[in-house]
Amino acid sequence: MTTTTGTALSAEELEAGRRAYQLDRRHVFHSWSAQELITPMVITRAEGSWVWDGEGNKLLDFSSQLVNTNIGHQHPKVVAAIQEQAGLLCTVAPQHVNAARSEAARLIAELTPGDLNRIFFTNGGAEAVEHAVRMARLHTGRYKVLSAYRSYHGGTALAVNITGDPRRVANDYGNAGTVHFHAPFLYRSQFHAENEAQECQRALEHLETTIQLEGADRFAAIVLESIPGTAGIMVPPPGYLQGVRELATKYGIVFIADEVMAGFGRSGKWFAIDHAEVVPDLLTFAKGVNSGYVPLGGVAISEEIFATFAKRVYPGGLTYSGHPLACAAAVATINAMREEQMVEHAASLGTDVFGPGLAELAAKHESVGEVRGVGAFWAVELVKNRATREPLAPYGSSSPEMNELIAACKSRGLLPFANFNRIHVVPPLNISVQDARTGLAILDEALTLADAHAED
Repeated sequence: MTTTTGTALSAEELEAGRRAYQLDRRHVFHSWSAQELITPMVITRAEGSWVWDGEGNKLLDFSSQLVNTNIGHQHPKVVAAIQEQAGLLCTVAPQHVNAARSEAARLIAELTPGDLNRIFFTNGGAEAVEHAVRMARLHTGRYKVLSAYRSYHGGTALAVNITGDPRRVANDYGNAGTVHFHAPFLYRSQFHAENEAQECQRALEHLETTIQLEGADRFAAIVLESIPGTAGIMVPPPGYLQGVRELATKYGIVFIADEVMAGFGRSGKWFAIDHAEVVPDLLTFAKGVNSGYVPLGGVAISEEIFATFAKRVYPGGLTYSGHPLACAAAVATINAMREEQMVEHAASLGTDVFGPGLAELAAKHESVGEVRGVGAFWAVELVKNRATREPLAPYGSSSPEMNELIAACKSRGLLPFANFNRIHVVPPLNISVQDARTGLAILDEALTLADAHAED
């Protein structure tokens, strides 16, 4: 398991960080931001589960950046593979075969469930979702797409409309053919459920009603995160994904499992949908496939959908589809994960460290409404009042209380992943047990500040 061996930053590194910040503020346009209202953190160096900021502070990365550095920072086997590939073949047009892409496709197909053995490579997760929906529309001859509220599927034109979180709203003109529904989330149930069984049953009834009322023969696809990530890490109740599979089959709808964040070991299995033993028709991936060392995503395709395009042109492609550097990184990542048993380690982190550790924090801190998750994929739901479940920040926004908590984490040496009223515990899968416990201890200290805003 990884631990850091890095030393303090040199004067040259600190000066380089200051210059990088100045140039960033002068020239870089940041995503999802009001440009003049942000003070982005400089990351000067990273190693394993640790990063160093522009001031030389060493921070334990409990965010995995955007929940994508599943094997941690600067893994030597992946860095070496990128270097070796760069010396051999930096780039090639996607119509040509290249060995890195072929081997990456083989390894991914070994891991995907069922017969999802054909791989179309993209540059990231949003493009993967866009192409999966395009495939479903062409395969079925239908147009409309179902997706859940409290979901995230990407920032491109269609993917952001499929998304169910507030980032969609400013981009949504109601003409993308998307229909949203409520997926199960017992803590904030839309179905007045009292337990997981009720939540599952009522959520499936709601989904089927939505399909029927919107026109069952009009839907090309249902896109669902196997475990919603940015939206809150709501692990589906037993039977839900099986029920979605059955409804998709019943109505001839393509089931697209979005594994962009939950895949490649994050949940303690190679893919989160493996927990339910369900096989979707299409599966999208990115992030953890090579820990983001070089941008890469893709769609794993069933034989039935592949057959649609066996003798019919698929009208889509990308200049960098299956880029050799990205695919070489994927090959090295998957092999390293296997050799070092990172998926198994993530599973044990969930059962032995994060599960019990976060349960202790929930019992101790009045500001914690719920903890939930699996593997190295956890959310801490923060509230002002446990009885009313009023969130510590409004849905779709932050708050002074959350900003105070985030600052407290950073000042104590922890880089958190925060969204709305939640802190997500999502470190690299190969974080050491000692470092994982250190992160929880820092979070424990910081939560005392949130408790001051909680009502008894």
